[in-house]
Amino acid sequence: MTFRQATHDEPTVFEHGRFWKDAEALKDLVDRIGDGIPDALLRKDLDLPSMTEGEVVRHFVKLSQMNHGVDTGFYPLGSCTMKYNPKVSERLAGLPGFTSLHPDQTDEEVQGALELMHRLEEQLCIIGGVDAVSLQPAAGAHGEFLGMLVARAYHESIGEGPEMDGTGRHEVIVPDTAHGTNPASAAMAGYDVVEIRSNEDGTVDLDALQAALGPSTAAFMLTNPNTLGIFEPDVERIAAMVHEAGALLYYDGANLNAIMGKTTPGAMGFDIVHFNLHKTFGTPHGGGGPGSGPVGVTSKLERFLPVPRIVKKDGLFRRDWDCPESVGKIHSYLGNFGILLRAHVYIELFGNDLEKVSEMAVLNSNYLAARLKEAYPMPFKELRKHEFVLSGSRLKECGARTIDLAKHLADEGFHPPTVYFPLIVDEAIMIEPTETESLETLDAFAETMIRFAGDDECKTMKDTPKMTSVQRVDEVKAAKEMVLTWDLRKDADNE
Repeated sequence: MTFRQATHDEPTVFEHGRFWKDAEALKDLVDRIGDGIPDALLRKDLDLPSMTEGEVVRHFVKLSQMNHGVDTGFYPLGSCTMKYNPKVSERLAGLPGFTSLHPDQTDEEVQGALELMHRLEEQLCIIGGVDAVSLQPAAGAHGEFLGMLVARAYHESIGEGPEMDGTGRHEVIVPDTAHGTNPASAAMAGYDVVEIRSNEDGTVDLDALQAALGPSTAAFMLTNPNTLGIFEPDVERIAAMVHEAGALLYYDGANLNAIMGKTTPGAMGFDIVHFNLHKTFGTPHGGGGPGSGPVGVTSKLERFLPVPRIVKKDGLFRRDWDCPESVGKIHSYLGNFGILLRAHVYIELFGNDLEKVSEMAVLNSNYLAARLKEAYPMPFKELRKHEFVLSGSRLKECGARTIDLAKHLADEGFHPPTVYFPLIVDEAIMIEPTETESLETLDAFAETMIRFAGDDECKTMKDTPKMTSVQRVDEVKAAKEMVLTWDLRKDADNE
């Protein structure tokens, strides 16, 4: 089957040519929708496009046809867990009883929503092996930032917080396989970041960790399994070392899809855990959101979680603001409710079978790795969890690189895997198939990847993609001269 992505010469909505510029037309519109707006508040013009409903629908449907998503094809983006989003979750999230709620309603008026979020907190406590959860963070990185704020508040409460003169616990340790958001989140919370190397197996080097730990250490941030897809065999020893140094152990939950029902971060000794609901529990994500990155903690850290907390008192669910040691609010209201709702539905659907989700994710990953490792070197250990990292270094022999492979895959209808991460693998290709893909899809992807490794196909990669709505762009220019809004585009056109 030949893949061809739709291509439309579709202008932006601002280029459709009709704008609300006429003050009288605006006044007529206001008169039709209701009185009560003072004349002083009426604008003389409105720089918004004027389009019919049909034009709006056609515009956005065309744009959707020029995109790749989990509903249109395989999306093996490593560490992003781009699994299929169950449509039953979408239907339930669209029920009027949920969509008509407003977060400013009283507790008595939104008992159902508060109970749902309270139940989700309890479910995440079980899945993560923690004692308390906050649902406020809007993404994984947001959860990391909250985790670092909690760590800081804890150390300050015992007189060991970071000081301006460089004393106190002012350092956060990360491994060289860490997600890039880990050091960024720690730095945003005011910490100095210390990176340690991995050992020859691709896991934490205990000697390097021991050398980095000390009275300046506030926390060690770790993903398990790590970004190579390798489970840290010494995680309990790592937890003991970190705690012996007086620091906290932080769990990056990006890879939780590999271990559900098998173990928990709490059982491994982690003090702070973030969950990626938009990854692990099958809710929509990408394109900037919305997402959800709840944070779970052990009992000694619960008092620092954001306000308001959801509690049950006198038979009613309430928002509790009486938390004097809280780090404060980090999100408007209680988080992205629509995503929380979808995640709760997902967990309810699977129940105790969440363990099977992880089993299938790990099986799919290792099946693909076994099929591809002869064509593409796979550094470090053989057995992986939910994802694995290959090297595209052999492509250099025919004048191609991993980036060319990624572009070429788009021409076959596959979204490219994560590339050039983690940095410890040359020409890295990080693949995460998730549990929702069929054997037929995995085989089709594997056969395409193997064909690409051949000399004849390899030599054609630099001229692709050709079948997608957008061909190869100047990525250096795009990174240096970002045009992300209509106003910026107008400014760039006028230069």
